[in-house]
Parts: sequence; structure tokens; C-alpha cells
Amino acid sequence: MNNLRRFSKIVCASTFVLIFVGGMVTSTDSGLSVPDWPLSYGMIFPPMVGGVFYEHGHRMVAALVGFLTLCLAVWLAFEEKRRWLKVLGFCALGAVILQGVLGGVTVLFYLPDAISVSHGVLAQTFFILTIIVAYSLSIERQAAVEKGRAVSAGFLKLALGFAVLVFVQLIIAAIMRHTRSGLAIPDFPTMGGSWIPTFDQAMLNRVNARLFEMNRDFVTMPQVIIHFIHRLLALAILIYAFILTKAGVKAYRLDKKITVTLRILGGVLIAQIALGIFTVLTERSPVMTSLHVVTGAGLLGVSVLLILRSSPLKWSQCAVIFKK
Repeated sequence: MNNLRRFSKIVCASTFVLIFVGGMVTSTDSGLSVPDWPLSYGMIFPPMVGGVFYEHGHRMVAALVGFLTLCLAVWLAFEEKRRWLKVLGFCALGAVILQGVLGGVTVLFYLPDAISVSHGVLAQTFFILTIIVAYSLSIERQAAVEKGRAVSAGFLKLALGFAVLVFVQLIIAAIMRHTRSGLAIPDFPTMGGSWIPTFDQAMLNRVNARLFEMNRDFVTMPQVIIHFIHRLLALAILIYAFILTKAGVKAYRLDKKITVTLRILGGVLIAQIALGIFTVLTERSPVMTSLHVVTGAGLLGVSVLLILRSSPLKWSQCAVIFKK
């Protein structure tokens, strides 16, 4: 069981790396550097030059993660006693297979926005599944089962709401990236030259004038609105994090793991906001943008961990809490 426990963490960590590698593909505009699938220019291993390095490299890492997930699902099926965890392992396997298919379809249909966004969102969903599997196998959870766990229903609901808000923000972020809206508001902290955006033709003209100076493509008002929603949700998440932290300290003052998780969550959130700002100020530097993507996944991951650490150990107890 110890080896399975360690292996589940490896799968989780490799998924995190895959999200960064996938972010680099989009950030470097390398999505169509390899125009065929499942082979790359008819080869298993093409020359790794230019954008091929990012696109084919992404496929290689994705294949590795898929293989590791297959091993994890089979291992769980043979060694794990909890039926729901076996099912979750195969759900993760199904998710990573679907993720690979979506990636291939994205290339074959020349990066359609809907499929590209779905590909990005499914990556975050798969990451959540690997976190739940790894935590369910952990020594920490095993100890909690033996000792029991005090649960604050109010805090648990707040934590779940926070994770949902972060997930929605990641969906908006995926839409923003794949509709090329990442610089639809190219200035910060102002927006289109104003502290309060007006969303009129004058604002759009100012934005496009700035983009012209940056040698960037012009944008439309829908792109500006998508970008603004992303910034607005970032502010909402920051405010929510303060509320969540205050509630967590009150409910779990003596629980070291919860307080440490809250501190990590706060640190990751601050880093994420800073990376978002620098993404704009560096005019979407590929590395900065990809770090912003993977840190967003990290924030979601910490949010899920917080829920797992503060939730009942039986699903039936969760149902009772949320009925109140």
C-alpha cells in the first residue's frame, strides 16, 4: 500500500507538470506546429525544432501521464478495498483518455475555441481527480479515520464555494486564452486608460491604439468583456479568500493542517495575482503566462485539499451537512 500511496502522488505531480507544459503550447502559439495526430508529421518522434518542441513535447508528457494513470487505475483495482476509490481511479483514466482525444481533435479541426476550452477545463478536472485519489490513499486520511474528525459545516460550505469560484475563474481563463483575449485590456491597473471601464467605442479605440503600438492584433468588445470578467473574478476570489481564512481560523484554531493549508492557499493566491499582473505587463511572455496557468491549477488543487481536510470521512455525512 505504501508504494501505491507514493505512486498516486507521482501521478498527481506529473499532472501538474503536464498543465504547465500544455500552457506553454498555447503561450507560444505552437498548437498547430504539428498538424497531424496521433503521429507527428507521420513520425513517432519528429525533429524537436521550433514549435514542434512544445507541441510534440506536450504529447510525450501527456502520453506518460496517461500511462501512469492506467497503471494507477489497475493497481487500485487489484489492491484497494474501497469500491468508490476503484471507480474514481477508472474515472481518472477515462478523463485522461478523453483529454487525449480532445487534444487530437483540437489539432485536426484547427484549434476550434469550444474544443480547446473543453480541453483546458478537462485538464483541471483530471487534476482534481488525481488529488482526491492521492489524498484518499494518504497516511493523513488513514489517521483521520482512526481518530475521527471534527467538522464545521459552515466552513466546509465556504470552502466548497471558494473551490467552485476558482474553477469558474479557470473556465473564464481558458475562454480568454483560446479567444485570444489575454491582452484585450493591455494596461494595468487601469483598463483601457480608465480606472472604471466604460465599454464604449472610445474605450475600444484606446485599447486598439495601445495594441497597435505593441504590434498586436486588434480586439473586439466581447474580447474586452471576457478579459474584464477575468479581472473582476480575481478580485472576488481575493475578497472571498479573506472571508474563508477568517472563518477557518475561527472554526479550526487548533487544527494545524487546516491553518497551514489556509496559509498556503493565501500564498498561492497572492502569487497568482502577481503573475496575472506581470502577464499583462510583459505582454504575455510565454513563461510568465504558463506560470500563471499552472499556478491557477495549484490554487484549485489547494482549494480541493482544504475541502478534503475539513470534510467528513463518509459521503453520507456530507449529504446531511448540505441539507441543513
